[in-house]
Amino acid sequence: MPYRSPVAVIVSWVFVVGLVLGLSLLASGVRRGEAEAERSGGMGGALTGGTTVAEIAERSGLPDPMLRDALGLRGPEDRERTLSELGLTPEEAKERIQRAMALGREGETKSWRKIVAKFGAWGMFLGVVFVLMRRSRLSPSVRLGALAVAVAVFGIAFGPEQSPKGTVKDTIALWGRSGVLFPPRLIALALFLAMAIAGNKFICGWGCQFGALQDLVFRLNRDRHDRKGVLRQLKPSFAVSNAVRVAFFAVFTAVAVGWATDIIEPVDPFKIYSPKALGAVGLVFVGAVLAAGLFVYRPWCHFFCPFGLVGWVAEKVSINRIRVNYDTCVACEQCARACPSTVMGAILKQDRVIPDCFACGVCVETCPTKSISFDREKRAPVPEGKFAEAPRAAAVPEGAEQVDQQGTP
Repeated sequence: MPYRSPVAVIVSWVFVVGLVLGLSLLASGVRRGEAEAERSGGMGGALTGGTTVAEIAERSGLPDPMLRDALGLRGPEDRERTLSELGLTPEEAKERIQRAMALGREGETKSWRKIVAKFGAWGMFLGVVFVLMRRSRLSPSVRLGALAVAVAVFGIAFGPEQSPKGTVKDTIALWGRSGVLFPPRLIALALFLAMAIAGNKFICGWGCQFGALQDLVFRLNRDRHDRKGVLRQLKPSFAVSNAVRVAFFAVFTAVAVGWATDIIEPVDPFKIYSPKALGAVGLVFVGAVLAAGLFVYRPWCHFFCPFGLVGWVAEKVSINRIRVNYDTCVACEQCARACPSTVMGAILKQDRVIPDCFACGVCVETCPTKSISFDREKRAPVPEGKFAEAPRAAAVPEGAEQVDQQGTP
């Protein structure tokens, strides 16, 4: 009797997505510090050479430290000086004030305690998963449980803010809109990249709230050993998916910088954790991505995510990564078949271009000879002729082969 029928897969998808939406709706109503502070429309009134600093402070509402940095003030006595006395043109002063106000608004929308708590939770959670991965203890049930925890904690509880995607998207959007960079966001980006490098895109694979939801949805359509789909699952060519992702990133950046418009914001899938912020178009887009996620592994990550692209570049220098021991590998390629994407096949044969690896651990668990590990060792070159011929069935240990036959009937 099959582990899960196609109808059960669809029912499970409806239940999980509905549960996430419902709990997120409840959580967003009580979540402290989630709502953005009201943003002012700008500085009222025109500036002239005779406008004093005190008048600018009253119109802009900027605190003294930000005003001092923006206009280069040397002390309290400069508050009564005019722009002309400071050697500033009205146009130059206006541009500086607008940039300072943009940074001020960014800071006002952040709950710093929540951000610190979320990064602390990421550190602890990813540390636990990292240990499990290193010890080859990520069974299908443990994997599902860890993904569910990531969705519940980093998505439903903490909300859509503070995500790897946001550090790239919002940095570019803010620069295009106001010509400024928000330093705390750059620090967050550096931390996320450090996580991606320390453990082969670990933050994407296990910590990203929408990435974890996509992964969880994909696993709903898998057999009990997490090696093949109940409904047919596809593995798009990385050349195609990455070309789409690069093109989308280029268009997003061009529109953000050239027209000060964030084209991702209306369809941002992370807003599933704050459903009231999703419009009709966004709701349709998120539903389509999650529906596609039953059949294609992490479609948002592979085709659209800005950090997904940046993280893919960063993982080329990752410290811990999937490695194959070719001395014990019998070239059965069960790992490549069980992998939810094309990446394990590329790693196994050391292709010139290696797709995104989200360190899900299926390959480690699947290998019948325990030849795959997640560690710091350098990947060894493929022995000549290793995959020239189809492996003989007898090459796979009998017990391991029986396990595979049970897992992939």
